Amino acid sequence: MRTIGCASWDQTPATPCGMPCDRVHPSADDREKPDASYVSHQGDHVFDPSVQPWDTAVAPPPRDDTDPLVAARNGFFRGAGADVRGTAAGVPFSGDLTVLLEAEYGVRPCSVPSWKADALSREDTAVASLRRACRLAVPLTPEALLAHSHDGPRLAAVLTEMWPETVRRHGEQYAEETLRHMLLRGAPDAARTAFLLDCAESAGLRPLSAAEAAHHASCHDRGVRHAVWRYLHQLPDGITHLPGTGAAADPYERLLLQPQVLAGRDGWPATGIVVAQTMLQGALDTPGHGSSGGLSVLLGGLGDRLALSAGIGCVLTVVTSGHEELERDPLLLRERRPGHWVLRLPVDAAASPQPDEWPAHRAALAWWATRLLGALPRPVDLVHVRYGDDGSLALARAADRTGARLCFTATPDPHRNLARKHAEAGPEDAERAEVLRDDLHRVFCADRLVDRADAVVGIPGRPGTRDLLRYFPSLGTRYGPTGPAAPPEGIAPYVPAERETSLRQAMLEELFADGGRSDALSPDDRALPLLLCVGRLHPVKQQDLLVRTWLATELWRTSTLVVVGGSRERPTLHERRMRATFGPLVAGREAAARRLALVPAMPNDRIRRLERALADTANGVPAWYVCPSVKEEFGIAVLEAMEAGLPAAGPRRGGVPHYLRDGVNGILLDTGSAAGLARGLHRLASVPEERRRRMGQAARNTVTERYSVAEMAEALRAEYLAAIGERSQGGS
Repeated sequence: MRTIGCASWDQTPATPCGMPCDRVHPSADDREKPDASYVSHQGDHVFDPSVQPWDTAVAPPPRDDTDPLVAARNGFFRGAGADVRGTAAGVPFSGDLTVLLEAEYGVRPCSVPSWKADALSREDTAVASLRRACRLAVPLTPEALLAHSHDGPRLAAVLTEMWPETVRRHGEQYAEETLRHMLLRGAPDAARTAFLLDCAESAGLRPLSAAEAAHHASCHDRGVRHAVWRYLHQLPDGITHLPGTGAAADPYERLLLQPQVLAGRDGWPATGIVVAQTMLQGALDTPGHGSSGGLSVLLGGLGDRLALSAGIGCVLTVVTSGHEELERDPLLLRERRPGHWVLRLPVDAAASPQPDEWPAHRAALAWWATRLLGALPRPVDLVHVRYGDDGSLALARAADRTGARLCFTATPDPHRNLARKHAEAGPEDAERAEVLRDDLHRVFCADRLVDRADAVVGIPGRPGTRDLLRYFPSLGTRYGPTGPAAPPEGIAPYVPAERETSLRQAMLEELFADGGRSDALSPDDRALPLLLCVGRLHPVKQQDLLVRTWLATELWRTSTLVVVGGSRERPTLHERRMRATFGPLVAGREAAARRLALVPAMPNDRIRRLERALADTANGVPAWYVCPSVKEEFGIAVLEAMEAGLPAAGPRRGGVPHYLRDGVNGILLDTGSAAGLARGLHRLASVPEERRRRMGQAARNTVTERYSVAEMAEALRAEYLAAIGERSQGGS
């Protein structure tokens, strides 16, 4: 909603061939405006230094900040030059990071040696140039923008962001005629055809008649076929040109071809606002499976509680479902709790996509979200997205098309580790450059969400809130030196079952059933200290490092280790890879293997019941909860373990230090290396039993006194109502 200026626009966007595109120019109307933030000089865009759209009252960044990304972004957004060469926290970084930052942010014009510039691919050059144009709101013509439309997913994401402004500035008729010319002039490749049709659909344009569009559906390419069907849905006579559902090859296509797909819409309240919260990765009710982690637990409890809050009519938690789940259950809308509904967006994949797969699904996801949100009994008033990626941008587009406000939870990731991660990878790492490009893409996605959001919130605790202003200079302009609000996070209260005591005993009996099983421990080891680790199996969670360190430090001789997470029936690639590391670690070490239990993920109520069983001193199991993650933004699983009465050990990086006080209610770990984790585990093992119990009680007190989901719901309710009120009163 707010556009912040930058230091310079020193080159025109490159065409796919790498040459400047002479069709990229401001319109005649724009050139006549005295407040335009550029001047035209021989067809190039040159930044006019007399126009400064940034807030000069914001203090400049510290001069001793050597993070190159911070330097580049502050130089760009604050209108000050910056040198992006140097070190990141003392780690020197290499030329390709310098080149990419200078190409994208333009903070040192002409500083890139020609031999380095030649190393950039054509896509790199085009992506960097167009991201800068997008941040500056440079009004590309339809021809100039669409000339790039077959240069890869990262570039397509930038074009998708720029397209609405291009249509607005140059007119729907001009854009429609350009699309028609490109679709009919020859035989564009499948990806380009699908992109052009999606551009038309997203802007409500009709460059092709229903009959002309249906002709493209005969293409054997699945992506083109689906783009045609999405386009036909918006035409007055388009439905008549869709094939019947009998032509569908799978449950996804059956839904795509149905004129109406929502059922179960009775019982919606007549008053109060409708809030949609998104969880596009993983499933809501299966934490620990695939991409489902603490966020699924958080949003489940938050949605239940928020639906009961004053002024809230109902809450929608928006998730995604792939072919396998759609085959088992085609119902897309279901009430989870009173006033809390789950809306499933179909995706054309076997299961919910991984984060790096979202660019390929973005257009379809935006279409499905627009279609389904628009088909609800009442319009959605606000959409809250929580990841800086293409999936969230798709939902942001749907919010805009349906008239909903947008709230975005911003985090300083991947920003704060980008330069260090790149420097530490080493030039011999084959994936190093691609990871860097992915991280820069996510930074761009987060910028777009910040720019488009009616409200931005952070995650509580330092350094998260402080780093937001460091990595998002525009937030300082918008919210002042304290930054945006950071509503408290919390967990839902545990509700014991009717036979709670017997169920807890049964869980312990099952866990200590047989040390010869991979998912159980020996009953003889029940009195040993137990380390419990719960979470999705993923490299960032570092369960493999925990097992390796537990073995290397010889702690297996005096303790047991239980790792809970991952799907046994439908494991993801990350889960298979993580599990594949465990076997070799204990190969030939039968005694150690008997003290390691690898338990598949289980429902949240069972996890919390197990934690209570372990925390109960009457059961005789001295237990710790251990989180070996590289970092946790907040750590819902850590909070749940603490609330059960388990002392916790968690990472120093991220949000855990906000509530875990070292030596008081747990132990902070250096999880950045095996040596650091080993020191932490040795320290944990040396804690006397009486002190361990006091830590467990302190942990429980911390959570029950400060981290209630009710407080979180109330804080967010206030943010939502304020955002809606500002917009209705004419706010941006």
